[in-house]
Amino acid sequence: QTQLVESGGGLVQPGGSLRLSCAASGSSLDYNAIAWFRQAPGKEREGVSCISPGETQKNYADSVRGRVTISRDNAKNTAYLQWNSLKVEAPGVYYCATRFGGCRNWLGVEWTYWGQGTQVVVSS
Repeated sequence: QTQLVESGGGLVQPGGSLRLSCAASGSSLDYNAIAWFRQAPGKEREGVSCISPGETQKNYADSVRGRVTISRDNAKNTAYLQWNSLKVEAPGVYYCATRFGGCRNWLGVEWTYWGQGTQVVVSS
Protein backbone atom coordinates (compact mmCIF):
# COMPACT_ATOMS: atom_id res chain seq x y z
CA GLN A 1 0.00 0.00 0.00
CA THR A 2 1.25 3.46 -0.84
CA GLN A 3 2.14 5.77 2.01
CA LEU A 4 2.74 9.48 1.64
CA VAL A 5 4.64 11.62 4.12
CA GLU A 6 4.72 15.40 3.84
CA SER A 7 7.46 17.52 5.34
CA GLY A 8 8.86 21.02 5.16
CA GLY A 9 6.13 22.91 6.93
CA GLY A 10 6.76 25.35 9.74
CA LEU A 11 6.81 29.01 10.60
CA VAL A 12 7.61 31.35 7.76
CA GLN A 13 7.64 35.13 7.57
CA PRO A 14 5.38 36.90 5.05
CA GLY A 15 7.20 37.21 1.78
CA GLY A 16 9.41 34.26 2.56
CA SER A 17 9.88 31.01 0.67
CA LEU A 18 9.10 27.45 1.56
CA ARG A 19 9.50 24.05 -0.06
CA LEU A 20 7.22 21.22 0.93
CA SER A 21 8.08 17.61 0.17
CA CYS A 22 5.87 14.59 -0.33
CA ALA A 23 7.76 11.31 -0.07
CA ALA A 24 6.09 8.09 -1.14
CA SER A 25 6.82 4.55 -0.04
CA GLY A 26 5.30 1.17 -0.71
CA SER A 27 4.96 1.63 -4.45
CA SER A 28 6.31 3.63 -7.34
CA LEU A 29 4.50 6.79 -8.36
CA ASP A 30 5.92 6.80 -11.88
CA TYR A 31 2.45 6.42 -13.40
CA ASN A 32 0.60 8.49 -10.83
CA ALA A 33 -0.44 12.09 -10.68
CA ILE A 34 0.46 13.88 -7.46
CA ALA A 35 -1.49 16.80 -6.09
CA TRP A 36 -1.22 19.22 -3.22
CA PHE A 37 -4.19 20.42 -1.22
CA ARG A 38 -4.47 22.97 1.54
CA GLN A 39 -6.88 23.33 4.43
CA ALA A 40 -6.85 26.70 6.10
CA PRO A 41 -8.25 27.11 9.61
CA GLY A 42 -12.03 27.05 9.52
CA LYS A 43 -12.18 26.40 5.78
CA GLU A 44 -12.67 23.44 3.52
CA ARG A 45 -9.75 21.71 1.92
CA GLU A 46 -8.90 23.16 -1.49
CA GLY A 47 -6.69 22.12 -4.33
CA VAL A 48 -3.38 23.90 -4.80
CA SER A 49 -1.59 22.13 -7.63
CA CYS A 50 -1.28 18.90 -9.58
CA ILE A 51 1.54 17.33 -11.58
CA SER A 52 1.16 14.51 -14.09
CA PRO A 53 3.40 11.41 -14.14
CA GLY A 54 5.72 12.70 -16.87
CA GLU A 55 5.55 16.33 -15.71
CA THR A 56 3.84 17.21 -18.98
CA GLN A 57 0.94 18.77 -17.13
CA LYS A 58 1.12 21.08 -14.15
CA ASN A 59 -2.09 22.62 -12.93
CA TYR A 60 -2.42 25.41 -10.41
CA ALA A 61 -5.31 26.93 -8.53
CA ASP A 62 -5.96 30.52 -9.59
CA SER A 63 -5.24 31.72 -6.07
CA VAL A 64 -1.64 30.49 -6.15
CA ARG A 65 -0.65 30.67 -9.80
CA GLY A 66 2.61 32.53 -10.23
CA ARG A 67 3.69 32.05 -6.64
CA VAL A 68 3.87 28.28 -6.43
CA THR A 69 5.83 25.70 -8.41
CA ILE A 70 5.13 21.99 -8.34
CA SER A 71 7.77 19.45 -9.31
CA ARG A 72 8.65 15.81 -8.81
CA ASP A 73 11.64 13.52 -8.75
CA ASN A 74 10.55 10.05 -9.77
CA ALA A 75 13.94 8.59 -8.89
CA LYS A 76 13.28 9.65 -5.29
CA ASN A 77 9.55 8.93 -5.46
CA THR A 78 9.03 12.44 -4.15
CA ALA A 79 7.07 15.53 -5.14
CA TYR A 80 7.65 19.11 -4.11
CA LEU A 81 5.72 22.31 -3.73
CA GLN A 82 7.80 25.46 -3.80
CA TRP A 83 6.18 28.56 -2.37
CA ASN A 84 7.64 31.93 -3.22
CA SER A 85 6.54 35.18 -1.61
CA LEU A 86 4.24 33.63 0.96
CA LYS A 87 1.20 35.67 1.84
CA VAL A 88 -1.02 35.70 4.86
CA GLU A 89 -3.62 33.53 3.11
CA ALA A 90 -1.09 30.74 2.58
CA PRO A 91 -1.18 29.15 6.03
CA GLY A 92 -2.88 25.87 6.69
CA VAL A 93 -2.26 22.17 6.64
CA TYR A 94 -0.86 21.01 3.32
CA TYR A 95 -1.64 17.53 2.13
CA CYS A 96 -0.32 15.60 -0.82
CA ALA A 97 -2.34 12.96 -2.58
CA THR A 98 -1.82 10.56 -5.46
CA ARG A 99 -3.83 8.55 -7.94
CA PHE A 100 -3.14 6.58 -11.09
CA GLY A 101 -3.23 8.68 -14.23
CA GLY A 102 -2.93 12.36 -15.01
CA CYS A 103 -4.25 15.67 -13.76
CA ARG A 104 -7.38 15.83 -15.85
CA ASN A 105 -10.24 17.09 -13.70
CA TRP A 106 -7.87 16.98 -10.73
CA LEU A 107 -10.19 19.04 -8.54
CA GLY A 108 -13.16 16.78 -9.16
CA VAL A 109 -11.76 13.28 -8.99
CA GLU A 110 -11.21 11.09 -5.99
CA TRP A 111 -7.61 10.74 -4.87
CA THR A 112 -6.54 7.28 -3.79
CA TYR A 113 -3.89 7.92 -1.17
CA TRP A 114 -3.35 10.86 1.15
CA GLY A 115 -0.61 11.95 3.47
CA GLN A 116 -1.14 13.17 7.03
CA GLY A 117 -0.30 16.76 6.22
CA THR A 118 2.27 19.32 7.20
CA GLN A 119 1.35 22.64 8.76
CA VAL A 120 2.45 26.01 7.45
CA VAL A 121 2.22 29.10 9.62
CA VAL A 122 2.88 32.54 8.19
CA SER A 123 3.74 35.14 10.77
CA SER A 124 6.13 38.00 11.31
